[in-house]
Amino acid sequence: MSHATLTSPVPVTPAAAAPAPAAGASSASSASSASSVEARILRLLLPYHRTTGAGSADPADFPEQLRQIRQFTDAGEPVLFTLPGFPCKSPNPAKVLGHLPDEGERLSLAFLDRLCSRIGEVHAPGARILICSDGHIFGDLIHVPDEHIDAYGDALRDLIAGEGLGRLGTFDLRDVHGDLDHDTKRRLVTEAYAPSVEALRALVRSDEETARLYRGITRFLVEDTADFDGTRSALQRECRIRAYGVIARSRAWGDLIADCHPRSVRLSIHPQRPGAEKFGIRLLDAADAWATPWHAAVLRGRGGEARLMHRAEAETRGRLVLRAGRPSHFEERG
Repeated sequence: MSHATLTSPVPVTPAAAAPAPAAGASSASSASSASSVEARILRLLLPYHRTTGAGSADPADFPEQLRQIRQFTDAGEPVLFTLPGFPCKSPNPAKVLGHLPDEGERLSLAFLDRLCSRIGEVHAPGARILICSDGHIFGDLIHVPDEHIDAYGDALRDLIAGEGLGRLGTFDLRDVHGDLDHDTKRRLVTEAYAPSVEALRALVRSDEETARLYRGITRFLVEDTADFDGTRSALQRECRIRAYGVIARSRAWGDLIADCHPRSVRLSIHPQRPGAEKFGIRLLDAADAWATPWHAAVLRGRGGEARLMHRAEAETRGRLVLRAGRPSHFEERG
């Protein structure tokens, strides 16, 4: 695949993220930290940091990520990133083109694989990203059937293999608890790892990051509910309740991943502040900091650039393009 097809928010180049030296930062330890392999790796990620507040281009503002990366660089091993995400497509047809991966996933996965390749240029053992698909863990709460989540996950694996993205791997609920049904697996993971709703409510009241996540998930649930026959206020009340369940199970899924892969650099598709335990990462350019390929469609500009937006908007601005006979994305009209 040519690099020209890898549309990402900004070019993946070490120089693009290299911060200017701060005034007075002249100590030997600062110089050593700034030139360390883990700092050079982190600089490759910083242009894509997904955050709702002020960002930072200084690796020193991300001590947890430096520590996580250092576990691998000190051992001379490939860096393992874990990324919960790529769950399933939104059930709202006004937002997406269907229930299977399309151009948004293809570009995002290619971007992640290319990012691993660039890490290999500064750390010889290279890097891998494990896509930890979380659709099954909360599929019943977001009203997406397990059959659609299975089909999405299978197609995602086929896409990774077909595009030759050898630095990516996948992990989902089908990989734990043997041959039990999805409902039983959801219950077991939730019982073992999920925080209580009461604990989450307290966090929403006291922690702005959690409150922001709660508001974002609630908004997605409202937007994604296309078949509700009650009032708007009733829908919002229901979605606020479901949002707590989605967050609780998402945290349970994250803790399960951490148990299965205790040594990893933890990524997130949700915005994260500098210094947080997880590093929020953008996959494609979008006006909304919360936008993802599975909640939107891709509009290709006349210059080839890709932007995420709701299908309803994209189809007013572009023509539909098929790939392998399936709706893939829109191309802006000339």
